[in-house]
Amino acid sequence: MKTIEVPVLVVGAGPAGLVSTALLATYGVRTLTITKYHGTANSPRAHITNQRTMEVFRDLGIEDRVRQFAAPNELMSNNVWATSFAGTEIARLQTWGSSEQRKADYAMASPSQMCNAPQHLLEPVILDCARERGAEFLFNTELIQISQNDDAVTAILRNRSTDETMQVKARYVIGADGAASTVVPQCGFEMEGQMGLGAAVNCWLEVDLAKYCEHRPGVLYWMTQPGNDYWVGSGTYICVRPWNEWVLLFMYDPADGEPDLSEQAIIRRARATIGDDSLSIKVKAVSKWQINHVAARDMRKGRVFIAGDAAHRHPPANGLGTNTSIQDAFNLAWKLAYVIRGGAHDALLDSYSAERQPVARQVVDRAMKSVRNMLPIAQALGFQPGQSEAEGWENIDELFGGTERGQERRRTLQEAVELQNYQFNCHGVELGQTYQSAAVVPDGLPREPFTRDPELYYHPTTSPGGVIPHAWLEYRKERVSTLDLVGHGRFTLLTGVGGGAWHRIATAISKETGIEIEVASIGGPNCDAHDVYGTWGKLRGITDSGAILVRPDRFVCWRQQRHGANSEREFSAVMRGILGRLSDSEVGCHAA
Repeated sequence: MKTIEVPVLVVGAGPAGLVSTALLATYGVRTLTITKYHGTANSPRAHITNQRTMEVFRDLGIEDRVRQFAAPNELMSNNVWATSFAGTEIARLQTWGSSEQRKADYAMASPSQMCNAPQHLLEPVILDCARERGAEFLFNTELIQISQNDDAVTAILRNRSTDETMQVKARYVIGADGAASTVVPQCGFEMEGQMGLGAAVNCWLEVDLAKYCEHRPGVLYWMTQPGNDYWVGSGTYICVRPWNEWVLLFMYDPADGEPDLSEQAIIRRARATIGDDSLSIKVKAVSKWQINHVAARDMRKGRVFIAGDAAHRHPPANGLGTNTSIQDAFNLAWKLAYVIRGGAHDALLDSYSAERQPVARQVVDRAMKSVRNMLPIAQALGFQPGQSEAEGWENIDELFGGTERGQERRRTLQEAVELQNYQFNCHGVELGQTYQSAAVVPDGLPREPFTRDPELYYHPTTSPGGVIPHAWLEYRKERVSTLDLVGHGRFTLLTGVGGGAWHRIATAISKETGIEIEVASIGGPNCDAHDVYGTWGKLRGITDSGAILVRPDRFVCWRQQRHGANSEREFSAVMRGILGRLSDSEVGCHAA
């Protein structure tokens, strides 16, 4: 049997596996990525792409490629609830930071905009990026068996076309093989939560709905009709390509039997929820899926790591699935690269699970809560199983009538719609994730208090454990973000007008550790980057002579308010501590 040796084996070529591969290839680490499928995603699946994920693509240099095919933020604005596309509109909510009240929040938080990037169009872009940088892929290749010892991971693979088997020996493995993971059970990962909480169907359709959408552009259109209030109503339309390609999603109760998924039945459902029989409808694909609420107890077992749906499974509410998967990869890839290249000790890799597992738990809980928060809308609409069509329309007439009862019901409906901001404008959940681990050194200062709801609103901070805040700067006569000065697989030290000594210190520490440390001063016109609008000065949280150390994934891992006599010694200990290279006698001091 043929044997291949490789530093990193990546199992799975979905968003987590592809981004892990692309990043490792960018960092100069050889990988082998396998997938049992013959190609990338063959249907839209996930689509909401938030600012943090676009920032990862920015770091990879493919943000513009993603924007070329994705629907822009301005076409994501409206969530619409209606009896059908042609029927009565019941409610509308501006989403994904598109309202006048939220645009500034999103613009000030990131140099990147949210977009609607369907998975079947996104994955080939990431695949091309990885291949351009030398990554190797094996499609039609499944993992049969995986085991590990102290020195390596051994995987047995099978080519599904030829039935040929091969053996791979890897220093590390990333299990990004989805909800039906082979890596998870064979490597002993434990999952917490519940599976099969709901049953759903996705119907990928071609139908031109421009005349019903151009005046109210959005991603989600919720159709609810008399006699069908099961979970999300009669059907939810997810925009794939404006305005002629859609996914029609509907829930069903398996206790009532399996739904009719014939082409004729799907078209009948589509016509009923569109309300216009004149339109041509093409069914491209139909698939079933289930709602899960599960997260791994740990995301590392020895030399094996799990990421993406293999580690956390939850409803599509809040649009967090692919985004969380890609951010798993951004956290893990640089750490693997530093360990494999000899710059860090294996202990650095423990911080992956320490940092990402709490995020996974937060995400699955938030998504499940958002699903439950849809119930008040159904209750406010008053549709119930068994209603006749006449009773349903009487219900709608009362909702929009001039009676006191109608007024009360409209108020209840509006409150239910406003609650959906926790699903569709949940900026703090999208961007406000913070880390606590040995790869983050607290500075002993309290974090700035939240001035607004921390789920709905992002609160930028340079406190260790959060992403470096975004501010527009002028750098070599170009407009750049603070985020553009950091990342790209390296540590960066940010300082100010009075921070000249940090250049010398960083050079000394780089020589001592063998780790490249970029230094960028931000402030006046004589600094590396000019804080022309004064925005960074309000966000930086340090004095002119202070410094902020930013990891390759753009998370702040240490900051010092001002330069002092012990700065070089402290910086040296911080770098070696983050990289897991402290002596036994120093470990306690670093943790303190």
